[in-house]
Amino acid sequence: MKVGEVMNFADVSAGEWIVIVLGILLSIILISGHGKWFIAGYNTSSAEERKRYNSKKLCRTVGVGMAVIVVLTTIHLLFKNVLPTVFEYIMGVIIFADIIIILILSNTICRK
Repeated sequence: MKVGEVMNFADVSAGEWIVIVLGILLSIILISGHGKWFIAGYNTSSAEERKRYNSKKLCRTVGVGMAVIVVLTTIHLLFKNVLPTVFEYIMGVIIFADIIIILILSNTICRK
């Protein structure tokens, strides 16, 4: 594969596709409001602590944030030979900002 060529779906390894598909499935489960057992910290908190959160809003917030990360990762995977190197840095900043936004939203709008 030459630099500047767009990758075909067949050029991506099976392991990379498995990660992308699992990310998409996890995002769909969380966006639908289910899968609160996937959220780190919420699952291990006490019942009293869990009562302070709206679990549907929390799942949707984490699911949308996860979807952003999956989309960025897929774009990088498919277009890594075409995109400039600076995209990797931009992607890292966006993912970092996404995580910060998820943390802020989960501790503000997701509380009852």
